[in-house]
Amino acid sequence: MRILTLIPGGIGDQILFFPTLETLKQQYPDAKIDVIVEPRSKSAYRVCQYVNEVLYFDYKDRNGMADYLNLLGIIRDREYEIALTLGQKWTVGFLLWLNGIPTRVGYETNSSWFITNPVPLKTQQYAAYMYHDLVRGLGIEAPCPEVKINLPKQDIAWVETQLNSLQIKDSGYILIHGGSSKLAQSKGIDKIYPVPKWQRIVDSIEKKQPGMPIVLLSGPEDEEWVAQMKRVCPNLKVIMPPDIGKSAGVIAGANLMLCTDSAPMHLSVAVGTYTIALFGPTEAKKLLPPNNDSYIGIQSPSEEIGDIQVEDILKQIWRE
Repeated sequence: MRILTLIPGGIGDQILFFPTLETLKQQYPDAKIDVIVEPRSKSAYRVCQYVNEVLYFDYKDRNGMADYLNLLGIIRDREYEIALTLGQKWTVGFLLWLNGIPTRVGYETNSSWFITNPVPLKTQQYAAYMYHDLVRGLGIEAPCPEVKINLPKQDIAWVETQLNSLQIKDSGYILIHGGSSKLAQSKGIDKIYPVPKWQRIVDSIEKKQPGMPIVLLSGPEDEEWVAQMKRVCPNLKVIMPPDIGKSAGVIAGANLMLCTDSAPMHLSVAVGTYTIALFGPTEAKKLLPPNNDSYIGIQSPSEEIGDIQVEDILKQIWRE
């Protein structure tokens, strides 16, 4: 059996879909499960053990007939028996129908004409649960597994080497990720907490836990934020992993992850690191597991992340 899953969105969306892939693999252990994701998200599958093949399609691009015909050909060549799609565009359902995939699972919407097994779309819940609802279209009533990932051994070894070079010993470290992707910034989605407020948080940690290393987790688009942080907090250490597996390894070794809504936040949940995450325009209840004291979401009183008070963050760090 071959199963196709179509998962638009960024790396965070892929990580949140991992529990659904896990359930599919448990229910169909001999099946080959393929995913079609946006090119920007392909790196997520470095830390996923349930997928046979990663295919690419830019769901958000202005796709022409040639793009859809190319996707049609890719799908047809593999003769899938089941398809699950997160996307709600009727065009994707139409392509699945054209390919003759007999079982097509998706959300029930006003345009789900080509979906054979529609499931209710319940948006007011943790996104991993919402995605996992799709398996009910296959008659599967299993509970949603926890979000988790598979860390390659070579990535763990890379992390150990980097931590040694930063002279970080067995005492552990506190990790801060506060950058934002250029895509989010281009859409006007404010996910960057002000550097002066981060400075006050760092000062508090240095006073209460002198000698505890504080490390900035830097991505390829975070150089400006890192430079600003280093100017005001020169004692900060910086680590820039080259891929998602090594990022996850760095996060797994931290005592505490302080971050904004981002892919590293989802990685932190997946590796079980104690996490305090800041939310402005996005909703913590949809992006962090509910009823779990290990993952704390601090919601801004407005849509501006900068309106979160430093004191509210420090209360969660020190549990005052």
